[in-house]
Amino acid sequence: MNTTLLPRATLDAWLAAHGHWRLDDTGLALTRRFAFADFTHAFAFMAGVALVAERLGHHPEWSNVYDRVDVRLTTHDAGGLTASDLMLAELMEPYAGAAQ
Repeated sequence: MNTTLLPRATLDAWLAAHGHWRLDDTGLALTRRFAFADFTHAFAFMAGVALVAERLGHHPEWSNVYDRVDVRLTTHDAGGLTASDLMLAELMEPYAGAAQ
């Protein structure tokens, strides 16, 4: 697993290109809320992403309430954001479909 922290300029550029993601208040994690049509779609998203995360060995912090999935990504071993977090965030997108 990559434990090299990303420079702020890299994060800012990535965030500009991925408008749904935000830095949390600490600046050490990416966050996003995905909103789906219903629970089934939200759960299907989580199931698909879980398989990808397991293959990567990098797992999201997330919670689900009915049609919403709140995601927080950080690399605990590094104490902040690494390339692994950006990669997982990007790999989530195809599973999100039309989610906002």
